[in-house]
Amino acid sequence: MMIYVWAFVVALIITYALTPVVRHFAIRIGAIDKPDARKVHKGTIPRLGGLAIFLGYVGSVLFNVPHDHSVFGLMLGTVILVLVGIWDDIKQIEAKTKLMGQIIAAAVLVAYGIRVDFIELPFIGMIYLKFWSVPLTIFWIVGFTNIVNLIDGLDGLAAGISFIACIALAVMTLQLGQVELACIALALAGATVGFLRYNFNPAKIFMGDTGSMLLGYTLAAISVMGTVKTAAAIALVVPAIVLGLPIVDTLFAIVRRKISGRPIFKPDKGHVHHRLLAQGLTQKQAVLMMYAVTAFLGGVSVIVAEVNIWVGALVVLVLFILSIFIARRLGVIANNDGIEQLAGDSDSSKHGIVGNACNVDASYDNDTTIAFERHELNEALGQHEDEHKGS
Repeated sequence: MMIYVWAFVVALIITYALTPVVRHFAIRIGAIDKPDARKVHKGTIPRLGGLAIFLGYVGSVLFNVPHDHSVFGLMLGTVILVLVGIWDDIKQIEAKTKLMGQIIAAAVLVAYGIRVDFIELPFIGMIYLKFWSVPLTIFWIVGFTNIVNLIDGLDGLAAGISFIACIALAVMTLQLGQVELACIALALAGATVGFLRYNFNPAKIFMGDTGSMLLGYTLAAISVMGTVKTAAAIALVVPAIVLGLPIVDTLFAIVRRKISGRPIFKPDKGHVHHRLLAQGLTQKQAVLMMYAVTAFLGGVSVIVAEVNIWVGALVVLVLFILSIFIARRLGVIANNDGIEQLAGDSDSSKHGIVGNACNVDASYDNDTTIAFERHELNEALGQHEDEHKGS
């Protein structure tokens, strides 16, 4: 029992102690996140907080977990990914370069035998993936790496959701009798809690891509390692359920951007947390609501792990259908953000109107209805006409 406590506490203490140091380091080297039209924070805030999470997490793993072949592979892949994240947080590298780094980090796991070669399904038996094993494992790891990255849009959101996912994975791995994997999950959970002290609203530091990619990568690796050691497909289903919110948010983002004709990697303001803010919630309220949904899904995943894979598949299907309905109500799937962006660009370029002079919002009951704050628009147009008369 104490080994689990130590795994959590050591990571928490190290991360809590080092985050202020990393914050000052980020400021000195210019790893600063500046506000823009898409981001919700107001002032400049240092990123690179994921470095503190990494140091706390790795310190705990090295102290509490036996160093076998697979753990060494996980640490090596993690170091590569964190280096890519640090590079991105400082220099803002291209998406293709970052993706290549993620693929390399995932390939390291595969090279160290951390891949899904076969899974065992109830009533069916063993299924061998053969030559599909490597590409599917890499796809799974890279996908989860980006899922956590895409929800890192509000103070404390990615860290809190990842903490809940870590606890669910720790419970699942204990149910499978995997003590080492449970310690790894708890070490990551402790690191996220230590970081949340500085990252919850109002945030003093952001985790940056260093942190978000680390969290997604490790959660994916734990699930794959659980499957490797037990052949139980439930090890893959549990993280898919507990991270259901960011997963469907990512899928809807791809659909939304495809509909609007925009690149799928181009950020927008159509994510779930953006739409909750548009409904009038504060940052804290939106984050706590998403915590609650994730905690519910975490509880469901733990129950599913006690039953079987088919119940899990049914739960995933039901939750996905429900998420489509809720997403339509919130406007997550609607093409509003592209309209909003185009409207803002058009007004700014053609009329010289400042982007915030008009407030574009959408009525998602009618999908594409756009409403303007009339007095603000008239005032902006009036100023524009006065400027023309004066010239």
